[in-house]
Amino acid sequence: MVNNWLSAVATLLAIGISGCSTSSGSSSTGQEPTIVASEDGTVEVIVDGETLFALAGTGPIARTFAESVGGVGVKEFRRFNERQDPLSVRSVSSEDGVVRVEYASASRGATLTANVVSDELSEFQLEVSGAEADSIAVGVRCDDGGTFHGFGMQYNSTNQRGESFELFVNEQGVGRDGSGGINVGNEHTTYFPMPYYIDARGFGALFDTERRVKVDLCDSDADIAWFEVISGGTIRWRVFHGPTPLDVIRQLGELVGRPSAPPPWAYGMWLASQGGRDVVLDEVDELEAADVPASALWVQDWTGIRPNQEGGFGVQYLWDAKQQCSDEADVCYPNLAGMVSDLHDEGYKFLVYVNPFIVYPGSVQPEDDPSRFAARFSAMEEGGLLVKNQDQETYIDAAVANFPQLDGHPDFSRSETADFIRESLAAIVETYGVDGWMADFGEYLPFDSVHADGSDATERRNRFPVEWHRVNREALEQARPDGDWVSFARSGFTNVQGVAQIHWVGDQQTDWGELDGIRTVTPALLNLGLAGQPFVSLDIGGFSSGGEPTTKELYMRWTELGAFAPVMRTHQGADKDQNWNWNEDAETIAHFRKFTYVHCALKDDFMGLAEQAVSTGAPLLRHMMLVFPTDAATWDISDQFMIGESLLVAPVVEEGATSRSVYFPEGNWFNVWTGEMQEGGQRVSVDAPIGSPPVYSLGEDREDLRSWDSLTYEECR
Repeated sequence: MVNNWLSAVATLLAIGISGCSTSSGSSSTGQEPTIVASEDGTVEVIVDGETLFALAGTGPIARTFAESVGGVGVKEFRRFNERQDPLSVRSVSSEDGVVRVEYASASRGATLTANVVSDELSEFQLEVSGAEADSIAVGVRCDDGGTFHGFGMQYNSTNQRGESFELFVNEQGVGRDGSGGINVGNEHTTYFPMPYYIDARGFGALFDTERRVKVDLCDSDADIAWFEVISGGTIRWRVFHGPTPLDVIRQLGELVGRPSAPPPWAYGMWLASQGGRDVVLDEVDELEAADVPASALWVQDWTGIRPNQEGGFGVQYLWDAKQQCSDEADVCYPNLAGMVSDLHDEGYKFLVYVNPFIVYPGSVQPEDDPSRFAARFSAMEEGGLLVKNQDQETYIDAAVANFPQLDGHPDFSRSETADFIRESLAAIVETYGVDGWMADFGEYLPFDSVHADGSDATERRNRFPVEWHRVNREALEQARPDGDWVSFARSGFTNVQGVAQIHWVGDQQTDWGELDGIRTVTPALLNLGLAGQPFVSLDIGGFSSGGEPTTKELYMRWTELGAFAPVMRTHQGADKDQNWNWNEDAETIAHFRKFTYVHCALKDDFMGLAEQAVSTGAPLLRHMMLVFPTDAATWDISDQFMIGESLLVAPVVEEGATSRSVYFPEGNWFNVWTGEMQEGGQRVSVDAPIGSPPVYSLGEDREDLRSWDSLTYEECR
């Protein structure tokens, strides 16, 4: 039964906050937050007399169903014989600041408890009792003007209101725009999902679970956003009070962690090269001859390459083999340690490539020397460090479609597994002197795998990238305790922020497509920042040539975008010999050189912002609403961004475009290429020829960016 005080509050709420919205980030935590509940089961978090967050009064829904996993590459879940069991309110009470709502049905019950943890955080917990439920869905009220920004590294947009999708770690998909490819997904398949969002008005919510989550964000029901956690049990989520979106990111970081800042050289240009020692060193000579500064060389094929299966595309990279780079070379990088040492003397860092697949030697061709793989695989198998299949045998599969060899998967439910892999990875640094690597993949743990501790494989699917990137970080910290290293990742889930240093946005198609090309890069960068990952990167040129290879125009536009990312890094793509590259012709070289120096001119900006990011989580590349939270016109913008608080970048991502529409918040904005001033508070079509993408500085003329050619080669190394 509801006590008189709570009934009175509920009555006041019904009258006073029927709109149930905050004043665009204007609330503060000067007044003690409270949680109240109505007789119909509505539960609200109230700060300064305004409702930040509200559960719908419909009560949760328990679902029982059978499901199967289908699809090729990207695993799709299919439900059948679904039974819904709405849980209605039985009682509402409040004691010692904790609100308790009990729900019941004929077959089961549930109890929701909610309390204010601090001025900045509230916590909800829903426990289900009675008959087993395969999922529990909780409804959140869709307020007028409310937004749902985030959900991890999403590629379609930043505000997901009106969308429905599932959140579980998966391959993004190559060719998901319908052009074909492998692991074809949809607009919401992502390496880094996260059941977390920010409302632009100044609060956020995190569903703290490693289970698969399905969201329906005011799509099927305009009044309710449903958050469904697959596999019943206890559901816990946190509500961050803000009062601004940047405050929410800071509060999130205090729970899930924040990455360490990369070393200063990481803010230079990283050149991707492959093809063996001679090819890489020749490209270094080309850089120097063209006066193009690079701080690091990134080489994927230091162990060799091999073509993928017939019908696939590109090549495969391993990290513990000695395979040919060409018919003329027995070993790709003879005396690699000596080569790395020489490059260090010349001022270059050297980065390589690793992934979590444990190659099964029985699938390796004789010319690839299976013995190189046998010792590691046997040691892990005999030590019980690999996941098993349903028959309790080592799980061996072709984890990635079109890869020719079979693999095992590390079982991180055992601490010994992390120890083994940590030592293996640290040995790479100790043996060759490398300065870090791409920690690739992390999305392919089989859904039906069996783990030593008996944990659920679908849960571990989301946990796996966190464990994979943690062991990478620990290996590098062990080998380089001075912090002079980098690691960059694509996969993730909640809590990866505290272990993965840099995230790049994955394998984009080398085209202008809306679902899988250059247009998806900016939303992904922004969503990473909203998810508390401030250090971000991208593949200049894209990766997957599922259709046509990279064109000259596309490469130039990708270069412009890459120059304004904290880490400027190229990639030669899955089809190196077909894709356009920085040194393809004189015009491309000049263009690439210019933006390498523009990036260099931003180094102090990025390093200053990095200090903020480590302490507050504030992203280096910021969604417009983070800088202008009271300007509602910025909330749905996902194709332009801010560097810090004063530099606006609007990438050109449309083929043939020489202008584009840009929104300018209030203030005086200066074109960094011309010095001309643009008055804010409006959307304007501005010139955007190749070489001069729209970049504007708020309040002052950034002449230093216009004078990029005054920088010296040595300054930018």
